[in-house]
Amino acid sequence: MSEFSVVSSETLLRSYVFSVERRVIRGESQEFTRDIAHHPGAVAMVAEDHEGRVAMLRQYRSTFDQVVWEIPAGTMEPDSTPLENAQRELEEEVGVRAGEWHLIAQSLISPGWTDQRMYIFHATRLTDVGRRPDGPEELAARVIWMTRHEVADLLREAEFFDATARQGLSYFLESPVGR
Repeated sequence: MSEFSVVSSETLLRSYVFSVERRVIRGESQEFTRDIAHHPGAVAMVAEDHEGRVAMLRQYRSTFDQVVWEIPAGTMEPDSTPLENAQRELEEEVGVRAGEWHLIAQSLISPGWTDQRMYIFHATRLTDVGRRPDGPEELAARVIWMTRHEVADLLREAEFFDATARQGLSYFLESPVGR
């Protein structure tokens, strides 16, 4: 049972991906305000080919105005399951379809200010279907297939690294799934 209750809320911003809500919350001894970013959720994939290599992306991110290392990922579409979204994103970004899927992690991205959930899958038994990039960043992204050793080296050496990719790849490298 929570000792807190929402007294009021108002939407401050509504974008094509997320919205920001301001909530007034009553606690045990006082009221306080919190801003919350509502996000539809996202999926990411550790896509492993028949040689045991993993699909990595070098993709421009305007947030940082630089190209970063990532695993295939994307925002959830309404009325679709995490798996359906992962299947779509893998085809768009890498151009492969997976015959086998395993959910390896679920995360709350930053529960202090957003309700975004991340679902990370391990995708195997890949077949080529051709990339279908969605947007200029995906069109310019490079897909690089890396061995387990290359991935391990990259995780150690990269100064900044996408946290979702780090979580999925670390699980992959440390578990029997990735051996």
